[in-house]
Formats: sequence, C-alpha cells, structure tokens
Amino acid sequence: MTMNHETILKMGRYRELSLKDADPGVVKNLHRFMLRLRRCEEALIAEYHPADEMKCPIHFCIGQEAVPAALSVVIKPEDYLFSHHRTHGFYLAKGGPMNSLFAEMYGKATGASGGLAGSQDLSMPSVNFCSGAILSGATALAVGAALGFQRQKKKHVAVAGFGDGASDEGVFWEGLNYAALHKLPIVFVCENNRYSTYSPQFKRMASENISERVATFGVTARTVFGNDVMACTSMLREMVEGARAGRGPYFLEAFTYRMNSHVGPEDDSYVGYRPKEEFDFWQQNCPISLLEERMVEQNLLSAPEKEKILKKINSEIAASFEFAKKSPFPGNAEWSKLNYSRGSPLADQLLKDCELKEFNQNQADTIPGPY
Repeated sequence: MTMNHETILKMGRYRELSLKDADPGVVKNLHRFMLRLRRCEEALIAEYHPADEMKCPIHFCIGQEAVPAALSVVIKPEDYLFSHHRTHGFYLAKGGPMNSLFAEMYGKATGASGGLAGSQDLSMPSVNFCSGAILSGATALAVGAALGFQRQKKKHVAVAGFGDGASDEGVFWEGLNYAALHKLPIVFVCENNRYSTYSPQFKRMASENISERVATFGVTARTVFGNDVMACTSMLREMVEGARAGRGPYFLEAFTYRMNSHVGPEDDSYVGYRPKEEFDFWQQNCPISLLEERMVEQNLLSAPEKEKILKKINSEIAASFEFAKKSPFPGNAEWSKLNYSRGSPLADQLLKDCELKEFNQNQADTIPGPY
C-alpha cells in the first residue's frame, strides 16, 4: 500500500517502533535530543510575547523532532546540512550551540549568524550548517555543495532538509535531476507535514507521495513514518553511508506533522485548515511518546531518569536565555560587505575568458581547480 497522509491516518495508534538490535546508547541519545529540542521550542514559545524582545518571526518544529534527531547521530562534523525555514531541529542536529540559537532569536551579536539572520535564515559556517527562507533553496545549495565534494574527491555528504512545499518548485526537480545524472553525494530529506502554510498537499498535487515521482529520476527513494525515530535513523544511516561511498543520491520522504502553528507562537487553528481528528491522530503519535513507550518496556528509561534529563535541559535553556539577553546587539554594519565581496580572486579565476574549443558537453571538467 502506498504510504501517504491519507493511508497513515487510517492506521490508528502506531505500534511498529522497535528497539530490536538497537544500541542502547544511541537510543538514549535520540531520546535526549528530541526532549531537548521539544523543550527548547516550548521555552521560546512561552517567552516570545510576554517580553516581546525576540527580533524575528519563528517557525517552530514541535512534533517534527524525529528526523533531526536521526540526523544528529548519522552525519559527521565534516558533512554539510542545509535546511528550510523551520530550522531549529536541523541546527541542533549539526551541533549548533543552544545559546547561539537563542541569541540569534534576540538579534544579538553572539548569535549563530551575528544577530543578522534570525530564525528563517539561521546559519553557522563553523558547524557546516546553512538555512534559508527561499522555498527549496536548501535543495539547490546542497546540490552545489555535493558537486564540490565530488570534484574535490572528498568523502563528505551534503544533506538537504525541506518540506513537501519545496517540491512545488521547479528548482527542486532540476537539482534532483542533476544530482542523479552525476551521482552526487547528497541525501534529500523531505519532512512531509502535509501543509504548505495553510494549503494541504492534496490541493496542490495529484499525488501525496512525492517519493514515487522522485524515483522516476533514477534516485533511490523511500518513505518512512516520520515520527518513528528508530526507522528514520536506520534509513538515514543507510543513505548517508551510501552517499559517502559514491552510491548517491538518495531521497527520504518522512511523513510527519507540526503540532504548532505555521509560524510564531500564536495558535492558527482559527483558520480551520486542519481537521481536529487529524490533529488528534498526530498528537497520539508524538515521536517522543512513541520512543519512550518502548524505552520503558526495555528498562532504558524511568520517571526519575527522565526528570534528571529534563532538569539538565531546563538548566541549559535558562542559561541560554540569560546569555542571549545579556549579549550586545551588533554594531553598525556596512551592508554592502554583507551582501557581496569586492575581492573575488577565485571567481575571477573561474570566470576567465576561455576559448570556445575548450568547452564540451562536460564544461565543468575544463574549469581549473581549486573549486
């Protein structure tokens, strides 16, 4: 049976999450990551309006913790992760510090992007993480990075995290085709949460299963219940290792759901775009609850242990708020330097005049390195 949101809603309570043969240490890391991300988002939501000190709109990811948790244990520091506008989970998955995340929300100089980007364009070059508000921009950037890795013969992998709305854009399919043609070391990770803002997928696409269309491009494409963190981890590990070995590209469609509003802490249920039965289904299948249920059965988690984890996370959150609020705002910036570089020796080298005879159907092969 084809997996999509309609078929998933018919299954009731999800019972297939399994810890068989799983490393207990990995399971605990996945659980802690999801708890940390959930509490991080809840704390930012609670603090956003009373003080009105945060300087940007924020797209929260409550309910979508499983995919970034999985990525946090399968990608390496040298790999690159590109994210859509719902950034926080992916940022933390790449090792971005929480205090720098909070400082960025407050527009402070100590933020991950120096207080100049906010939540939607959150980036941190030191941990090889980049995000952007341009729909499907993450996929295009990741394809470029993967091409660079291949040309430089580096065993790095580019991962693109995006939502189902990104597949409405032509650049996604163009990048996918190019990645397939050149067997680039890239993993496309689609968090299909059914809605592009308030627009349901079935009103935008004839088919709610994107992976079936992706497969026609010659890309290894699979689907997964995106709230099963163990299944997500297993599939993403296989894909990242395959891409690193030169067997890419790969595409994973993880069917999941955001429990918060599209943007900001305000509740957008008044719009009436999501049926209550649908919301209730996903609430019953919270990725954290699904994992905790199995962990308790396997004696990997107890109430006191969870309380101890939460106490440590809450302490980190409190310290991050303090760090952000006490940090200075950025100084006066010369905006031209933030948007382009006056000195571009590499671009000058790559864009030099070439004789027509030097070009062929594989033009990139004639470009001098380094890239």
